[in-house]
Amino acid sequence: MPPETARAVPGAERVAPCPYEGTWRFTAPALDSSVPQVRHAVRDLLARQGVPVAAETVDGLLLIVSELVTNAVRHAAVLSPQITVEIAVGPQWVRVGVADNHPYRPKALEADYAKTGGRGLLLVKAITDEAGGVCDVEHTPAGGKVVWAALPLTMPLL
Repeated sequence: MPPETARAVPGAERVAPCPYEGTWRFTAPALDSSVPQVRHAVRDLLARQGVPVAAETVDGLLLIVSELVTNAVRHAAVLSPQITVEIAVGPQWVRVGVADNHPYRPKALEADYAKTGGRGLLLVKAITDEAGGVCDVEHTPAGGKVVWAALPLTMPLL
């Protein structure tokens, strides 16, 4: 609830954000070497901020980050020599997004088991669904796109 709303509702008080909440952005070159560097940066950020996230969620999130950065490197580097990575953490969720300047909006392809690639977004969607999260692709004001996934900090009980 925004502060002005909290003051307008009798008896409502403003709740301070959790100490681990925040949004962090950084850029990386659209190179294969950025994939492990971004993955390590995200893992280190979550640990440094003390985000109370389940180990299974971290594993899924890091796989999602690897897939999204790999896709940006493979498919957008010609028009986007730099990618932007954003990690946002709320009281109950963590969201990671990878933005590039390429206007093409990727779609999850059907699984073609004869091919060695092309299933990255299917994997992202499967991990996100299993964790009880959401993922999407959005256009940026600059004409590019951001592909993102948000996962709850705790895994749903199955």
